[in-house]
Amino acid sequence: MKCHYCQGEMKKGTVPYHVDRHGYHLSFDSVPALVCTQCGQSYFESHEVDEIQNTIKVLDERASKVLLAA
Repeated sequence: MKCHYCQGEMKKGTVPYHVDRHGYHLSFDSVPALVCTQCGQSYFESHEVDEIQNTIKVLDERASKVLLAA
């Protein structure tokens, strides 16, 4: 696979993922991804995207309960 930005070669690796959401911060230190050996751009495969989205959905629901109680 080639990088969409620079056409460099993509290799399997891991990257951090951070997101600030509705009153909380989510951080994964090492998410599997395809990483460009030339520019460093990373791409998550569909399984990782689904898992991250599911985690965010659960945290959004739980965080709303905590924030409403405050």
